[in-house]
Amino acid sequence: MIVRIMGEGQLEVADSAASEIDQLDQVLDSAVNAGDEAAFQPALAALLTRIRSLGTPVAADSLASSDLILPHEDASLAQVRDLLKENGQAPR
Repeated sequence: MIVRIMGEGQLEVADSAASEIDQLDQVLDSAVNAGDEAAFQPALAALLTRIRSLGTPVAADSLASSDLILPHEDASLAQVRDLLKENGQAPR
């Protein structure tokens, strides 16, 4: 799977890691949906750290589409909520 971290580029992550990535993404999603600032930053940091450790950089000139797009590490909960609204994925 191809994961884009905004402001950093794309990483290729083995499909075998999908379950682990999905679990971390669910924790982040729950924090965003609950508006839980205290849980948001640790959840985002954990997901990005794991993606970076598992992933291999994709060439900058690659035209591969991303399977998952994640905010940059310093994104705020409000910024992530706005991004989700812009992409038609408003938090529940």
